[in-house]
Amino acid sequence: MTTSAPGERAATPAASGGSSAPERARAARTLDEFHEEALAPSLADSKLLLRLWPYLRPHRRWLWLGIATVIGTAGLALLRPLVMLHTIDESIETRSLDVMMWGGALFAGIALLEQALQFVQVYSVQVLGARSMAALRRHTFQFLGSLRIGFFDRQPVGRLVTRVTNDIDAIQELFASGALNAIGDLVRLVGIVVLMLSLDAKLALIAFAATPFIALLVRRVRRLARQAFRDIRSKTARMNANMNEQVTGMSVIQAFGRQEAMAAEFDAINIAYRDANIRAIKYDAVQDAAIDAVAAISLASIVVALGYHSVSFGTVVAFSAYLTQFFEPIAMLAQRYTLLQSALSGAERVFQLHSVDAPDAPVRAEGSPGSAEYAVELEDVTFAYKPGVDVLKNVNLRARPGENIALVGPTGSGKSTITALLLRLYDVERGVVRVGGLDVRTLPRESLRRQFSVVPQDVFLFPGTVAENVAAGEEPDFARVRRVLEDLGALDVFERRGAGLEERVLGQGSNYSAGERQLIAFARALYRDAPVVILDEATASIDSETEARLQRALEKLLEGRTAIVVAHRLSTIRAADRILVLQKGRVVEEGSHQELCARKGLYAALYELQFARQAATEDAPVS
Repeated sequence: MTTSAPGERAATPAASGGSSAPERARAARTLDEFHEEALAPSLADSKLLLRLWPYLRPHRRWLWLGIATVIGTAGLALLRPLVMLHTIDESIETRSLDVMMWGGALFAGIALLEQALQFVQVYSVQVLGARSMAALRRHTFQFLGSLRIGFFDRQPVGRLVTRVTNDIDAIQELFASGALNAIGDLVRLVGIVVLMLSLDAKLALIAFAATPFIALLVRRVRRLARQAFRDIRSKTARMNANMNEQVTGMSVIQAFGRQEAMAAEFDAINIAYRDANIRAIKYDAVQDAAIDAVAAISLASIVVALGYHSVSFGTVVAFSAYLTQFFEPIAMLAQRYTLLQSALSGAERVFQLHSVDAPDAPVRAEGSPGSAEYAVELEDVTFAYKPGVDVLKNVNLRARPGENIALVGPTGSGKSTITALLLRLYDVERGVVRVGGLDVRTLPRESLRRQFSVVPQDVFLFPGTVAENVAAGEEPDFARVRRVLEDLGALDVFERRGAGLEERVLGQGSNYSAGERQLIAFARALYRDAPVVILDEATASIDSETEARLQRALEKLLEGRTAIVVAHRLSTIRAADRILVLQKGRVVEEGSHQELCARKGLYAALYELQFARQAATEDAPVS
């Protein structure tokens, strides 16, 4: 379980300066949410490494090349002190400069070959990391696209962005920092131990006397560092989520003067992130200092021992070189172990995301098949976003092919939830949703959703061109795009812009008016040409010319198609074959506009409430 760093909570009020008590409480809740996000169960290191293998396997030739060059580099590093030993001892014994020259040349050749292998090793490992992590990032993104909408209802956007970016970057850093060098470090350590024992066993044992202390230290630091890096990853996710929320809602924040409160909230997260980093730095610094101290003590012990032990000068030089080399890979292994903890912490969070249970496979339908005479059907449907809080209660809806059904009711009555269930964005608690007589749970989501053209209330436009947005992910057929816009009476609206259908659309369609965005949404639905249309009418006020265009576009879109319309405008409601009136998740009335007005029930009350003062306006919103 992740725990707060010392002083984390105490720092929160200070960070908020003169913030009010509610603002400080909100900042504290932000940290609580953050800590809750960090409580996922941890995975064993070996399991995490095994789960990385499928992404490494397609690029394994780079892996084997990297391992081979790492071992080769380690072997050459072990040769250098031996060359020094024999060169020095033989030159002293023979008093020949030729021995020194040939020894120096051999030493230089080994060093050059070692650097050449080092280049190949670094390049191969970096390529391995870049390609395998690109595959992991792609798979993670595709996995997110397969998750049910309910999952996204519970997850801040910034947290998911962190999984795909920061956490995978932490894994890639393992390759960028020379992770495979750990194999070379181990080879060097084993080789150095063997060579030092063969040169002088007594001196070697003196040199190695302090190494158990290092092993105990690394074991202790491993657990603490892993916890610190888990904290860093979790706090990074919360910071990204907070930034996303604040930037997205900046206009509201500024309009209500909430800058100081939001700054206090961000400061609470930022301080927690800072403290987690300081803890990780502290563990790393303690580890490095301890290894350096042990190395110095070992070298001093060798110097003292040489006063009582006779060896050749070449042996002293070689022994000193090996002793230096011995602690160098230990220090590097410790550093790489710290990086490994950071990488495994990132991998842990990525694979926890991959473990989310969100099967898209069809499931066995309960009950008997429905009648194919209905294009869409809801039978005794009950649904809750949160357990125990039903949003829909025993709802029944049947629409024949070509029938236009309008859904009307107060805000929160369940209108949009019905459309979400038809698309199987959620699965029902009880009852059955059918399309073409088939339970939607027996159909793969992709084939199910091809039966629908959707016009949402809040139109989302992708960065790209007008034509690409109309095609909605497909390669645009320009003749078809033009024909669709022409059928909707909207071609001139977009052609009068500089680049016509090739005009760029900025993020979220910010360079287009609300009416133009709605026209693109209608065109997108008509371009798809699905048998069933789901329309959630926009409530935004627009000018009369655009309103007339949208009305013509709507008539064209609904022509000959089954339509489920969350209706807000009188003209749309009157055009419906049937109207379903919802209240508190139940269908309380059903009939035509005239029939429902005559009953003097909820629909009549809504009509009187919202149209009595606007009798002359045909398209005023109903809800």
